[in-house]
Amino acid sequence: MPQNIAVVIGVGGMGQAIARHIGSGTHLVLADFNQETLDAVAKSLRDEGYEVTSAVVDVSSAESVAALAAQAAAIGEVRSVVHTAGLSPVQAPVPAVLAVDLLGVALVLDEFGKVVAPGGAGVVIASMAAYHHPAIAAEDALLLATTPSDELLSLPILDPTRFANSSHAYGYAKQANLLRIQAASNSWGERGARINAISPGVIATPMGQAELNGQHAAVMNAMIDASNAKRVGTPADIAAATAFLLGPAAGFISGTDLLVDGGVVAAVRTGRLG
Repeated sequence: MPQNIAVVIGVGGMGQAIARHIGSGTHLVLADFNQETLDAVAKSLRDEGYEVTSAVVDVSSAESVAALAAQAAAIGEVRSVVHTAGLSPVQAPVPAVLAVDLLGVALVLDEFGKVVAPGGAGVVIASMAAYHHPAIAAEDALLLATTPSDELLSLPILDPTRFANSSHAYGYAKQANLLRIQAASNSWGERGARINAISPGVIATPMGQAELNGQHAAVMNAMIDASNAKRVGTPADIAAATAFLLGPAAGFISGTDLLVDGGVVAAVRTGRLG
């Protein structure tokens, strides 16, 4: 009987929580850019009884992502794919944000869309930043959704000089992710699989903490205070939402985004936060 494979790309705080939540009874394939972090997380999960294969991946490289997809498919049936890897605005300049947070998602959608098993599902971790960024013009949105991945960063609208800073590029990339997922839901659907996104709010991970301590700290804390939840999210919050979207209860959901932000966007859009 073929093994059920659950792939988790990016083993930071959210990736680890998701792997623990969905990994029981599956063969986990963990992937990350950082070999040291990957080895430590893989060992920890093996020590807890999970079956784990680990692989280094550069999500901005088509060859690297294709190799990861092929490796996962060679082990068994790829039933779940979760992409959490990304760079925050405080971690990288504009070109790197576009390469990892936008192209990286496009490549994962492409390559795992070729190997995901019928009945399988995927989740891409986006960001509530997509909801704070001005809406992308319709003609640009179509280009972002449908341009082949190997041509994506050559689009004039993605010239790094068009972005004022990494935060601007990050919000744009995350909104573009949602467009790519809508388009990918068609090709994944042809294989009998589903693909969706989750847009987390401020989550208590090292990346989230860096943002809370960064130049936008006052704004971010004000958003949290104005939200329904009045707290930062936890990796477990995102893991639970991911498990829902991967599972049979979400069988009629594809090509959409689940905003998991504690009510921050609602507070902003209804004037609770100026």
